[in-house]
Amino acid sequence: MRQSTPHKQYEYRVLLIDRGVSVPDARKLLTDEAEYGRWELARTRLYIGGHRKVWLRRKIIKVASTL
Repeated sequence: MRQSTPHKQYEYRVLLIDRGVSVPDARKLLTDEAEYGRWELARTRLYIGGHRKVWLRRKIIKVASTL
C-alpha cells in the first residue's frame, strides 16, 4: 500500500542575470539571496546570448493562529 505524503508548497522567484555579470558576482548574488532570504536554487538556464535565468524557491510556511 502506498502512503501519500502532503505536497510541499513553494513560492518561486525568477532572476535574470545579464551576460556582463561575472560568475563570481552572480555567485555572490545567489549566495546573498539564499542566506538572507532563505531561498534555494531550483533551476538555472543559460541562453545563447550569454544571459542566465535562475529560479529560486522557498517553502511557504503556514502559521497557525494561537489566539
